[in-house]
Amino acid sequence: MVKRTTLFVALAFASSFALASSCPKLMKQIDDALPSAKISAAQMTEVKKLRADGEAHHKAGKHADSEAALNKAKGILGIK
Repeated sequence: MVKRTTLFVALAFASSFALASSCPKLMKQIDDALPSAKISAAQMTEVKKLRADGEAHHKAGKHADSEAALNKAKGILGIK
């Protein structure tokens, strides 16, 4: 029982760290693409909002929400 609990806790921490480490990578991809983006002003506003939301979620420890916002921004920018 103790081994299972320990394993569960270890896996939970490992998965949260994996998600946490991908957020900065996504933010960098967006930041690198912004200067040369060929999108409308409205799309640029949306991308910047999603980027800011993604960073805020990341800092709050809500990594799934962060990734969702950042991936939506990447989609608008055409980043694969």
